[in-house]
Amino acid sequence: MSASSPSTKNWIIFFLLLTGTLFTTYLAGGFLFSIFLILILGTHEFGHYWASRKNDVKATLPFFIPAPPMFIAGTFGAFIQIKELIPNRRVLMEIGAAGPIAGFIVAVPTLILGLFLSETTQAETIHGLTFGSSILLIVLSKMILGVTPLSTEINIHFHPIAFAGWIGLLVTALNLLPIGQLDGGHILYSLSNRRYGVLSKAFFALLFPLGYFWPGWLFWAVMILLMGFKPAPLINDSVIPDRKHRIIGYISIIIFLLTFIPVPFSVI
Repeated sequence: MSASSPSTKNWIIFFLLLTGTLFTTYLAGGFLFSIFLILILGTHEFGHYWASRKNDVKATLPFFIPAPPMFIAGTFGAFIQIKELIPNRRVLMEIGAAGPIAGFIVAVPTLILGLFLSETTQAETIHGLTFGSSILLIVLSKMILGVTPLSTEINIHFHPIAFAGWIGLLVTALNLLPIGQLDGGHILYSLSNRRYGVLSKAFFALLFPLGYFWPGWLFWAVMILLMGFKPAPLINDSVIPDRKHRIIGYISIIIFLLTFIPVPFSVI
């Protein structure tokens, strides 16, 4: 079996959606924000695409999703379509984890560069939208700026590149939620197919109390319901992950813990 190359139609759709998303993200945050965010999202999706082609699984090129600039980032993200059954849990692990790991590798240097370009000021009462903090953001901002976003005395004003890195890591964490058809769901099923159902639904249930603090979690819960909880269908479910694939899974879990933001946005 050999995965075929993308069709001409797929290439046309890819470039049209890429161009549209470059435009809407430019309107949302400017040129640098747009370029770096698309780089992160594109690397994430091409990670999935590369892993699919490596394992002879037919997949489309990434489909970027433009959004009105008022939606914070000017995009609803991107995705690829798997066009055939995945052979086994090892391949599922590679395809599921390749995207978040690849995106993380690009998003972290982006955030670091952006933090070096960011500014701090004495704290003042600000009315508007504030951005939540992950473990990784707290550590990096402390190392680079000497202050964390949790400080009540200093405000951090994100450079557009830092904001792109922040959005990229948020997208990484959202995709790594161990639920349903999300990347994290694929990784969880690869690691533990017998406990997948219970664990997946338990994590899904946690979205509702989190929704009290950020309503976006309720929207995310609805999207997950529409996608369904069933794991990706496999040709052979009996092939268990070997040591290499378990390590890939554990790395993905660590990335999730470092990038997860309980309350991504809040209004003050």
